[in-house]
Amino acid sequence: MGLLFSIPFAGPLGTIAASCLGGLAFCFTSTAASMFCKSCNCNSSIATRVGFAIIFILNSLLAWLMKTPFAIRKIEHWSYDYIKMDCEEGKCYGVLAVHRICFALSLFHAILSLSLIGVRESRDKRAAIQNGWWGPKVLMWILLVVVSFFIPNEFFMFWGNYVSLIGATIFILLGLVLLVDFAHSWTEMCQENWENSDSTLWQWILIGSTAAMYVACIALTGVLYAYFASSGCTLNRFFISLNLALCIIITIMCIHPAIQESNPRSGLAQSGMVAAYCTYLVVSAVSNHAHQSCNPLSRTDKTRTTTVVLGAVFTFLAIAYSTSRAATQSRALVGKGKKGGAVQLPVDVSEPSEMDVVSTQPGRTESPRYQALLAAVEAGAIPASALDEEDDDDDDDDYGDAKDDERSGTRYNYSWFHVIFAIGAMYVGMLLTDWNVVSTEQGPVDSEEVVRIGRSETAMWMRIVSSWVCMLLYMWSLLAPVLMPDRFGDM
Repeated sequence: MGLLFSIPFAGPLGTIAASCLGGLAFCFTSTAASMFCKSCNCNSSIATRVGFAIIFILNSLLAWLMKTPFAIRKIEHWSYDYIKMDCEEGKCYGVLAVHRICFALSLFHAILSLSLIGVRESRDKRAAIQNGWWGPKVLMWILLVVVSFFIPNEFFMFWGNYVSLIGATIFILLGLVLLVDFAHSWTEMCQENWENSDSTLWQWILIGSTAAMYVACIALTGVLYAYFASSGCTLNRFFISLNLALCIIITIMCIHPAIQESNPRSGLAQSGMVAAYCTYLVVSAVSNHAHQSCNPLSRTDKTRTTTVVLGAVFTFLAIAYSTSRAATQSRALVGKGKKGGAVQLPVDVSEPSEMDVVSTQPGRTESPRYQALLAAVEAGAIPASALDEEDDDDDDDDYGDAKDDERSGTRYNYSWFHVIFAIGAMYVGMLLTDWNVVSTEQGPVDSEEVVRIGRSETAMWMRIVSSWVCMLLYMWSLLAPVLMPDRFGDM
């Protein structure tokens, strides 16, 4: 994969092509696949998610690299000026190049999503597309990236202004829903571990994380009032004050007796996490405000890199958590199937049962084949060495079926998994181009124009609206059990 980082610094195009073919030849070898599986030492479902996450990160880094004028000049030079990064109104400054890279990844995952519709277990032949064939998949991704640079610029103007914008918005909303869900899940996990353990470790983890979230929220709010709410900055003051008021409201709501009665597990840990994240969104929004007197960060270029790095970190974390939640909640989001996941056994309501869910594969000695061989050995029909041969067979499959944790049902919906990544790639494209807003200003004498991507009203309002939506979602998660107790009676 080092090829992707070396492209802008390589020599002639022929050298790059030779290196590409050499790398792809290694990807296609069974040795490479075997090395990956053995070094991973994890179940196939986890290894697959890690593999796609690595591709996502590499694609994002490559898209980030496309923002540099050096990379654009190299692309134009290597294509003998066939590929032009010009727009109708002047230079695009890598905006279209970023959208090309992210479009390639979105198309890559869209193709995989369509090809995996209806796959419910790894024994389905199409499951190999998800968990194997990494060489062809990497080749297809690289080819899509290359081909995207030969698509006319007009397509990517439409893509960036409409399709990618819609996909990024959906991803933001999904991320906010998952954030609220994570706030509830984190609190419930800490409380359950605290109640089931004699140690006070989880108690202090819960208290410490809650305190840290509120300290961060208060500290960020103080910084906002000190540096972004000066005289004449009415809009900034409105954003900061409204966010502070909403943080106080959700804090009071989560400990209100009516809320506690309907959902005893609600508490300050959840509201603290939501308050801290929404305050971060307000910080990011006002730091993108185009008004220089109300945005002290606009006087230095270092903050631009800091903003993108923080945004990229949050994006990668959101993608990782989105896929992990899709692994456990995909059937609740896209519908239930007949197969997959844990198997619910019929339960006799007259007799309480503590083990009514089968979520693991039977052990080797519990398999019908092993039991039949054992019975034959005890009857004297076959020698005892047959059991040793069975052990040898299992050892040979250590990196095959024994690592396959999805034979009885997939751990997550494969098609939904790739939809998450497709819209996530659209969001990365919008993040790196700051929602397609590009501004220029004249630099020092005898110097080139300084290109500033960001600090736009669009980027500011996207973050502000996201913080408001996140607050509303959390408030609804608190009020819903109170307003509709019949639907939430099992909480």
